[in-house]
Amino acid sequence: MIVKNLYDDVIGTEADVDSKQWTSRRLLLAKDGMGFSLHDTLIKEGEELHLWYKNHLEAVYCIEGEGEIEEKKNGKVHAIREGTVYALNEHDQHILKANKGSQMRMVCVFNPPVTGRETHDKDGSYVLVEE
Repeated sequence: MIVKNLYDDVIGTEADVDSKQWTSRRLLLAKDGMGFSLHDTLIKEGEELHLWYKNHLEAVYCIEGEGEIEEKKNGKVHAIREGTVYALNEHDQHILKANKGSQMRMVCVFNPPVTGRETHDKDGSYVLVEE
């Protein structure tokens, strides 16, 4: 059994990754052997992220804040607020925006799991890193 606490076991460790636009607190990674990774992610107020997980499937559940996600293939925009889930089941290129005045807190699941060593490429994707 794996038991971790965000505040005791993740924040302030190498599993707590901060950037200008987001903070990702990686709760479960490939090394945990679950077949997926689990992240508590903060999208900082007013930020706009251009993302494309071409090597991973991702599901995201918003637990705080408001923003929107835009499908790059067709320009369709979906509102995101507490209680919204979206799944990038076709490796969808997208733009994720947090509203001004609102940080978004998201629970993210990646398959295959990330190792925690990935960084976003210029196209917004993660290279597939083997553990």
